[in-house]
Formats: sequence, C-alpha cells, structure tokens
Amino acid sequence: MEKNILFTAIQAALEAGAEIMGVYTDPNADFEIEKKADNSPLTIADRKSHKVIAARLASTPYPVLSEEGKAIPAEVRQGWKELWVVDPLDGTKEFIKKNGEFTVNIAYVKDGCPEAGVIYIPVKKELYFGDCGWGAFKVEDITSLEDETFDQLVARAHRLPYTEQRDTFMIVASRSHLTPETEAYINEMKKEHANVETVSKGSSLKLCLIAEGKADVYPRFAPTMEWDTAAGHAIIRAAGKEVYQADKETEPLKYNKTDLLNPWFIAK
Repeated sequence: MEKNILFTAIQAALEAGAEIMGVYTDPNADFEIEKKADNSPLTIADRKSHKVIAARLASTPYPVLSEEGKAIPAEVRQGWKELWVVDPLDGTKEFIKKNGEFTVNIAYVKDGCPEAGVIYIPVKKELYFGDCGWGAFKVEDITSLEDETFDQLVARAHRLPYTEQRDTFMIVASRSHLTPETEAYINEMKKEHANVETVSKGSSLKLCLIAEGKADVYPRFAPTMEWDTAAGHAIIRAAGKEVYQADKETEPLKYNKTDLLNPWFIAK
C-alpha cells in the first residue's frame, strides 16, 4: 500500500496507545468495565482508542471494520474490496489485570487477504508494522512520531525476522485460552523435536513472536475474531511466514467473511 496511508495507520496506533495509557496509568481512573453480548469485557480505554483510530483513518480511502464500531451488515461489507480491520484494544482482559500484555491492532485487508498491518504495545512502547510488498519491521521505545517521516522510521527500525540462532523449538500459546487441543498439539511437537519450550503471551503478542522469529509455531485451537489476528497476520506475511487454517494447512485465514469468527489456525 502507499507509504503515506500506512504511515497514517501507524500514527493512529500510537495516538490510540497514548489514550489507552492515559487510562491505564491514572491511579484514580475508573475503567468503566462493561460486558458485551459475548460476555467479553469492554472498558473506557477500548472506546477512547476506537474513537482516535476511526478519526485518523477517516482520512484514508478505506472503510473501517472495528471491534468497537457499529455492527456492519455482512451484505454491506461484502462490497468492500479494501478495508481496515481494527481491534482498538486487543487483550482487554490483560489490560484489566494490568499485566501490560495488550495491543492496538490495525490491518489493511484487500480481497480477503491481510496486506499490511500495525501493532503497537503501549506499555513496552514497541511498534510492529509491515507490508507484504516490502517487509516487516519493529521499532522500540516509541510513543509518537513528532517530526519523523516514514522513511526515517523505517531507517531506524529492525527488519524482521531476527536471524538469531536457537537450539530449541519454541511454541507460543495463549495466556488465557490454553485448551486440551493445544496441549495435545504441544505433546505432538515434543515427539518431533528434541528440545521444545513453550511461552505464554496475551493478545496479538503471540503473532509478533512468530514474525520476529523468536517462536516457531503458534497453534490456536480456541475462538478468535478477525480483528484479533488481521494485523499480526499481515506482519507475519510481510516477514515471510503464514497463518494457516488448522484443518487445511495449505489455506491461509481469510478476512471480511460473512461470519467474522476465525477458524482454528496455526501460525508458523
């Protein structure tokens, strides 16, 4: 995609992160926790983040599908060949627990395929972004762009994946959704690899570890929605990897489906 449009998405993610941290670090803040229809939590930080992102992305040519936006009928969305898929605060449970493992996710999807993505980790001040045309990147210690240009940002970024050598086969798993199916998969991997380690993370941090090359596989045998994975999937693709449907390991996840629920998947 055009650099200036991806740069806008990066700005949106950083601004959303600032809004989230304003709530997270305020000792007097009331998270205003509500329960959504699926019983998942919603906080004032989710709403503030969504508002900032929607306002910033309104300057781009593409419509926005956001977890915290208005429900959009499938027949309307099916007419969208290009769109943003957004999770303003991925890992709301982790946010409420105050363990820092939450992210801002913004993905550009074209014809059902995630082509570019941005993930920001507000607590760690870490930014991931990528485009399938020119690669994946990570920037550390960033809270705003100030007068920085897109090319300057890329120039100081680390290109992903890292090339570090490991003698272990690393599996990343969900902190909140470790299912029996996942445990069975891990046991199978232990039969195939001599040294297997597992690491647990919340939100889209698991996908970031795959993009970085710090983990080899992320099996997800539990429900996720498109906005949970689209940005990380795009960055993984930009890093030369893929996210496959668990029962169809030659078919990647697709987006802007009639049903926004993802099938089980394996990222590697």
